[in-house]
Amino acid sequence: MDQRPAEQTRPTPAVPAGPMPAEPPQPPPTAPAEPRRPARPRTLPPSPAKTVTIRYLGIEAPVIGLRLDGRRRLPAPPDDRPKVVGWYTEGPAPGGPGTAVVVGHRDTRTGPAVFAALDVIKPGRIVEVLRADGRTAVYTVDAVRTYEKARFPNKEVYGHRGRPELRLITCGGTYDRWKGYASNVVVFAHLTATREPARKP
Repeated sequence: MDQRPAEQTRPTPAVPAGPMPAEPPQPPPTAPAEPRRPARPRTLPPSPAKTVTIRYLGIEAPVIGLRLDGRRRLPAPPDDRPKVVGWYTEGPAPGGPGTAVVVGHRDTRTGPAVFAALDVIKPGRIVEVLRADGRTAVYTVDAVRTYEKARFPNKEVYGHRGRPELRLITCGGTYDRWKGYASNVVVFAHLTATREPARKP
């Protein structure tokens, strides 16, 4: 994972029975109601990501924090932790305004890793991010796209779109044993719900 995130700012009484009228009275004509836009979920205050769950893919992955390396690129989690995902801690927190970024390996030398099947997820599927404060940010997948690393569109992937969003990123495309994967797979998702922590009895 070697792309650089762009800079981002920080749910009557009964009536007596009687004869029914021959024809029920009709309500007065009214203009058709305008379709209501679904209410946007409230955004959450900052809190670190703790677990990423994608039930469709059987993923429940612990999260570690990641920062840009010396070349201002976002690294993947360590190779010896293939089932862990990394959250970009210098960007937005999951559930908050802006675009939160989570990366993970497709595979390592030991075999398939946490995001091995990320490219088969479909729009409409759910991604849940449990945070350190106990709240959960629930995202719905909008699209899955593959980009060549040499032409990776930083602004399109990392840019703020005016609503809380999430990106899941892993490697993809053709593989060369010396150069690695030629592309990145990116899942685009937006926040559709938030959940408070379960109350203790």
